[in-house]
Amino acid sequence: METQIDGKALILACSAIGSGLAMIAGIGPGIGQGYAAGKGAEAVGRQPEAQSDVVRTMLLGAAVAETTGIYGLIVAIILLFANPLITKYMDIM
Repeated sequence: METQIDGKALILACSAIGSGLAMIAGIGPGIGQGYAAGKGAEAVGRQPEAQSDVVRTMLLGAAVAETTGIYGLIVAIILLFANPLITKYMDIM
């Protein structure tokens, strides 16, 4: 017995899978920020007098790395809640 899947259900299913894949983008920043924090702690341990420079550079790098995760989160939220593909599909039908 075959069941028919309409276009809206297919779009919702693919959007859910796509939003899950977009959230994989959070893995990279997490690993990178942990690595940067560890190296920053090592640098401060070796040269305590350069702590302000090390911390400032580390925080700037962490902020830049975090943008990747935030972009992935925004894409996932758009796909789940403000899906432009469904409105496009409804306009065609």
